Amino acid sequence: MYKILVVDDEENIRSLIRKYAEFEGYGVEEAKDGMEAVEMCRSHDYDFIIMDIMMPELDGFSACGKIRETKDIPMLMLSARGEEYDRIHGFELGIDDYVVKPFSPKELMMRVNAILQRSNRSGPENEKMTFGGLVIDTSAMVVYVNGEKAELSPKGYELLYYLAKNKGIALTREKLITEVWGYDFYGDDRTLDTHIKLLRSALKEYRDCIVTLRGVGYRFEG
Repeated sequence: MYKILVVDDEENIRSLIRKYAEFEGYGVEEAKDGMEAVEMCRSHDYDFIIMDIMMPELDGFSACGKIRETKDIPMLMLSARGEEYDRIHGFELGIDDYVVKPFSPKELMMRVNAILQRSNRSGPENEKMTFGGLVIDTSAMVVYVNGEKAELSPKGYELLYYLAKNKGIALTREKLITEVWGYDFYGDDRTLDTHIKLLRSALKEYRDCIVTLRGVGYRFEG
């Protein structure tokens, strides 16, 4: 049984998520703020964290950073705001997904399920994809740009890997969302745009390997 930590200062939100998560077969523990979440992660192991951003004591971003110092746990963040800054900052910290309140509990659990399924898939062994100074080490799930390790979130790596293994193929936005995230975005594809933006920044001079196909999606050219 997967164990999820739900972190939110609103008890009704925690109870709602617990209800749906337990229905899906997950074990659930709760924390009322970021500080409590950090302490719980120091003494317990969790398979997934659902974390609110705006909380007393310690906000979700700060708590995420502290947890990431010692543990690599898949994480989804909740926010009452939908600003691009929040999404970008969260993805830079390495979160896997971002959901704006109010949200559909069913959709939330679909996202959790998809992330956990993909986190437990093993990639190809001892394979390196090389495009000049851009190297994708699929066995270690690490990307190098001219010999230096690129700072990518887990989802950023998955997106780059999928684009690269389909080099030269036009990939629609819907195809990328389905294959990389594994669920329907219900029309909100800003998350894909944000990851592409962060990915291009991390690739530096190889940013142009990701070509925008207006009205269609993206294509990788190495």
